Amino acid sequence: QVQLVESGGGLVQAGDSLRLSCAVSGRTFGNYVEAWFRQGPGKEREFVAAFMTNNDLTYYADSVKGRFTISRDNAGNSVYLQMNSLKPEDTAVYYCALDRAGFMSFAFASRKEEYEYWGQGTQVTVSS
Repeated sequence: QVQLVESGGGLVQAGDSLRLSCAVSGRTFGNYVEAWFRQGPGKEREFVAAFMTNNDLTYYADSVKGRFTISRDNAGNSVYLQMNSLKPEDTAVYYCALDRAGFMSFAFASRKEEYEYWGQGTQVTVSS
């Protein structure tokens, strides 16, 4: 059974940086799409970034492009989200998600319905 545990959230000021981590356990050998989503107060859960283990392809939401970077360790035990130049509108609970797939187009990778495994989330609060 795949389990995901996020960490690294906290309270920061606008312009600061944070690095979120997602510890992955229980996955079997194969290709995956690894992603981060977020859910702000009173909002729907939205796509942030995705990484394809098959070919290292990455996708980003326009709202975070150039500020956030998704990455992983070589062993596949952790997925990271480096967040720079944080803004108050980045305030949300951030979720790690995985799906066993070799490839997804951006249209599919950005849909939360495509992911089978989810973490419990970590809160990020950015003050102005």
